[in-house]
Amino acid sequence: MSETIEKVKCLIIGSGPAGYTAAIYAARANMKPVLYQGSQPGGQLTTTNEVENFPGYPEGITGPEMMIELQKQAERFETDVRDGWITKVDFSGDIHKVWVNDTKEIHCNTVIISTGASAKYLGLDSEQKYLKLGGGVSACAVCDGFFYRNQEVVIVGAGDSACEEAHYLSKLCKKVTMLVRRDEFRASKIMAARVKNTENIEILYNTETEEVLGDGQVVTGVRVFNNQTNEKHDIPATGFFVAIGHKPNTDIFKDYLNLDETGYIINKPGTAKTNVEGVFVSGDAADHVYRQAVTAAGTGCMAALDAERYLAAKDATFEVSTSTYN
Repeated sequence: MSETIEKVKCLIIGSGPAGYTAAIYAARANMKPVLYQGSQPGGQLTTTNEVENFPGYPEGITGPEMMIELQKQAERFETDVRDGWITKVDFSGDIHKVWVNDTKEIHCNTVIISTGASAKYLGLDSEQKYLKLGGGVSACAVCDGFFYRNQEVVIVGAGDSACEEAHYLSKLCKKVTMLVRRDEFRASKIMAARVKNTENIEILYNTETEEVLGDGQVVTGVRVFNNQTNEKHDIPATGFFVAIGHKPNTDIFKDYLNLDETGYIINKPGTAKTNVEGVFVSGDAADHVYRQAVTAAGTGCMAALDAERYLAAKDATFEVSTSTYN
């Protein structure tokens, strides 16, 4: 069995902006990183049609194109980019063990987790259709709100994040219709008051989405129903925003790493360090506040630098301990 185990100095799990940035820094530090792309190579940005808020792209760029460029940059410095995803880990010892696709076993000196978080959607066929088309469905107002300036949009959600995104959209859009499933917000009173007092936000309580309407290419409206009266009506809109939360892709780490109540990995403040030495986290797997490509890339840099310093300290300790016995 030992002959089949691969030994890796730096393993990066995930291939979004955080993972590829970590790979660039780790490769340039001669850490010979191996990166597994996961089940969605390129991460959430591959579902984003236009990226206009990442520095260095004055004309904007599509999400898939940006991720291809990041991958090429990581590979330029000899990052070993591989298909497949990590299905099991064992962080109980000094050597961090991971399994790829439930079969291949790898022993790692350091691990950088960049598995991201997945936006929650309603699961409607029409919602998924226009999401895949890039035709007006989004889970990020900060990312995509700019494209709906002076237009009418609908947003679903009732928590603090939904209120924050609705308020953000209200500064750009002519009208924002907010669909709240219950007869009250789940958000804090101050956040709820903010949207209630915003003139161009209309709040529909006890209201759910039946269908996202469109012309086959882009969204043209939303069909909703009152869950108390079953009354239906259509709302004209060019954008449909879903703000019902995110699920961090961290389930395989829960037996070893400290997670918060919603599953985000807890890092030591100001670092990418987790509670396990030699295991680091970057991107949306730990970030439930900003969730932007540029912040993910920044934490990818932090994780690689922290991993490099960890390895340097281990090497120095080894040199001191061996010299003691000479």
